[in-house]
Amino acid sequence: LRWEVIDLSETRELILEAKHVTKRYPASGDRMLTACQDVSLKFYKGKTLGIVGESGCGKSTFMRMVVSLEQPDEGEILFHGRDISRLKGRELRQHRQKIQMVFQDPAEAFSPKMKVMDIICEPLLNFKRIRKSEKEAVARKYLEMVELPGDFALRYPHSMSGGQRQRVGIARALVLEPELIVYDEATSALDVSVQKTIVELLVKLQKEKDIAYGFICHDMALVQSLSHQVAVMYLGSIMEVLPGEKVASGCLHPYTKAMIDAVFDLRMDFDKPIKSIESEAPSPLDLPAGCPFQNRCPRCMEICRREKPALRQIEEDHQIACHLYGQQGEQR
Repeated sequence: LRWEVIDLSETRELILEAKHVTKRYPASGDRMLTACQDVSLKFYKGKTLGIVGESGCGKSTFMRMVVSLEQPDEGEILFHGRDISRLKGRELRQHRQKIQMVFQDPAEAFSPKMKVMDIICEPLLNFKRIRKSEKEAVARKYLEMVELPGDFALRYPHSMSGGQRQRVGIARALVLEPELIVYDEATSALDVSVQKTIVELLVKLQKEKDIAYGFICHDMALVQSLSHQVAVMYLGSIMEVLPGEKVASGCLHPYTKAMIDAVFDLRMDFDKPIKSIESEAPSPLDLPAGCPFQNRCPRCMEICRREKPALRQIEEDHQIACHLYGQQGEQR
């Protein structure tokens, strides 16, 4: 399944840029867990940046810093050139209107005691952008925008399906007219058929409103079909960044290739064995020197054990952190 994406060569307006962001958490035994290490990524108006990787790779932590739910220990997060990573108080509260988030499980994200119209309009009431008497009319408008009947405004979340609740979550994220919306595994808890309709809705809304998206996903096939740009993360570091349409055919990093080889597709060659990534990922509390993927990489070299590869640009819109490739992408 493939959705149309916009050519990345078009002129793009930069909405948000994370520059060398690092986040650590204290752990037992006076140790530190590095959830994100030296992450630099960009979000453009009307484009989708997908982040993919195994559980615990740091993708959700990074996005929580983007929406100001966490503060980085190092680095900057620039929103239209202004560092938002240190905002506090009233400035932070006002900024929250510009970046919204749709969570993985809408059942946990909503109060079961609130009607749908209260859930959708709560952000608007918090910022005094509507009166209480306008709640139902506004809720109906946004429910219809996400292709739900307007009379769902009077329902409670428990009387709706998972896909319907997720649409309500999308409506709630849209009401403040943000410039960037982050989707944290927003389709992973849904049936495949429902996932398709939700993704089609996201594409439609993005084209209509020209919003930037951040999309976290485990599903490599889904993230590459939806995203204009894909960042592959492993143990807190960015391994590769490349256009979504080139992930399957143009990826170079051994980790990205291993993830592509593990994708199960009905059109795949069933005579070709499905490859798995050998061994286990090291603990994020005890990362090895050098490349974090070294113990699972079939092409590991001596330099990989000594020196961590820097993320370098090898062609337009394609970056890779791997000692196998030089500045122009030539293989060593």
